[in-house]
Amino acid sequence: MEKRESLSSRLGFILLSAGCAIGIGNVWRFPYITGQYGGGFFVLIYIICLLALGIPVLTMEYAVGRASRTSILPAFRKLEKPGSKWHVWAYFAMAGNYVILFFYSVVSGWILYYAFWMFTGAFDGTAEESAAAADRIFNEMMASPKILIISMLIVVAITAVVCSIGLQNSVEKVSKVIMLALLLLMIVLGIRSLTLNRASRGLAFYLKPNVAAIHQNGLFNVIYAALNQSFFTLSVGMGGMEIYGSYIDRKNSLAGEAVIVTALDTFVAIVAGLIIFPACYAFGIAPDSGPSLIFRTLPPVFAGMPGGRIWGSLFFLFLFFAALSTMIGVFENDQAFLIDLRGMKRQKAGVINGIVIAVMSIPCALGFNVWSGFQPLRAGNTVMDLEDFFVSNCILPIGSLIFCLFCCWKYGWGFDNYIREVNTGRGLKLPRVLRFYFKYILPVIIALLVGRGLYLYFK
Repeated sequence: MEKRESLSSRLGFILLSAGCAIGIGNVWRFPYITGQYGGGFFVLIYIICLLALGIPVLTMEYAVGRASRTSILPAFRKLEKPGSKWHVWAYFAMAGNYVILFFYSVVSGWILYYAFWMFTGAFDGTAEESAAAADRIFNEMMASPKILIISMLIVVAITAVVCSIGLQNSVEKVSKVIMLALLLLMIVLGIRSLTLNRASRGLAFYLKPNVAAIHQNGLFNVIYAALNQSFFTLSVGMGGMEIYGSYIDRKNSLAGEAVIVTALDTFVAIVAGLIIFPACYAFGIAPDSGPSLIFRTLPPVFAGMPGGRIWGSLFFLFLFFAALSTMIGVFENDQAFLIDLRGMKRQKAGVINGIVIAVMSIPCALGFNVWSGFQPLRAGNTVMDLEDFFVSNCILPIGSLIFCLFCCWKYGWGFDNYIREVNTGRGLKLPRVLRFYFKYILPVIIALLVGRGLYLYFK
């Protein structure tokens, strides 16, 4: 069995955890739903939901990891009562960790491909020329299995190499550089976007409380959207955060660490809106275009700016860092799984995981061209939609419910053990009066999110 590794610093733990949570969904999804569901009012509800839902479940994953010092499967086996079967969930959780990389690697490849063309000046020219180039490059990319697979393989190779060298010497050091560069790039791009003409209109749409939008969507739907976003943004439920809890010492309480990681994730999401909305309004672009906003709409925006190639290159570099930080964060969980369960050397685990993820990512890439006729679940779906549904609508919410019950019910690990682990160390403490809320109310909220999410999807 390979000797158990640990992180060298608190900063490394915080940035690794934040990197696992921060992804490209922070860049386009959060700003869009904020504008759609009431602007500043939605942001307020979202923060309240993070405090009530996201942070508690995050502390539960951290606590299981730190108490067990292992990855999710041996962690449940170590902490559960004899004869109980909580550890069975770990197999589904690890399946989720692999599946998310099967499609996230492909999307990360898109970003890398676009970053290359942005650096080379392919989108330079008038707005019309840039728009035509963006459409052509996007269509060529999606129609070409070769382009999608090669760009995906590059991303997987980078991730596998980083995660194979070592925890402190590679994963931690690289993640620190990536995350600090990501935060710096966001600040630079945010300041640039705020200096554009008509930027104030974008800010008003984004952050000003919009009573009309609240009435249009309904207060219940606004609250549900905030709950849903706060729940999924931290990627809790499949052991992605549990593994980083297993790498840290007991010098600091886990509630304080969870608050810091959540604040970083929220900062990235909010600043992404400060980048995108002023730019959209400055150039008359619909801000609700989803992923196509990034790949087809924003290149002409950058082309219309002075120094547009530089700003566009920085934007796609920032976006790639966001994607790569998630790739490394989730891949590390797969690494720890093989190291803890099979006693593998880190390098061997990296090779095996890299090969598995590379091969199993190919169907997602083919789903946009060769296999486009395969439409699972409902008409119009792709292989990526199926994989995303499995992770986002099943593994993450159900896993969060499992962690909540395991940590708070006497049939699992138990609330007393959980709260003792969370409050060990200096820093923010969780009061024991939260027992009733964590044991009864929080699981009901999560169960309702699971049920409503599945209902709305198939509806």
